[in-house]
Amino acid sequence: MTAAPPPPDARGLPARPPRPFAVHWLVDAAVVFVGSVIVASFWGVPLVPLALASLGVGLVVAPWTRRAEIRALAARRPAEPDA
Repeated sequence: MTAAPPPPDARGLPARPPRPFAVHWLVDAAVVFVGSVIVASFWGVPLVPLALASLGVGLVVAPWTRRAEIRALAARRPAEPDA
């Protein structure tokens, strides 16, 4: 079975502004922390320095993830009709 095509009047997701830089920073830091906490615990790295390092890496990576979100939001905007 194939999925039915969307109706012609479907508008997709509504437009929204990108999330603030701080949100990208904290989410990126959380991803780095969760991704490294298991390995760091095997090496005996304390959690506080690991959390501080994760915040630093999240701060460095956040501009790239925010720009990626801006590009993705622009790509999902409907095309303007030629007048």
